Amino acid sequence: MKTIKPTNRRTFLLTAGLGGAGAAVAVVAGARMAPAGKNAALVAEEAKPSGYHASEHILKYYKTTKV
Repeated sequence: MKTIKPTNRRTFLLTAGLGGAGAAVAVVAGARMAPAGKNAALVAEEAKPSGYHASEHILKYYKTTKV
């Protein structure tokens, strides 16, 4: 007969840490997948940057401010 090994704090923390890491990987992998039912043009349109980005007219302005 096998005896049941009592669980200790170290085993519990190791298991909890591995479970948490696995859940985090699953969430990140799910977020990177393209949404189902949307066409490629709509997905590409949503991927455009929404914040500050250096466009052509901004770069032109930067050149005019150089001393």
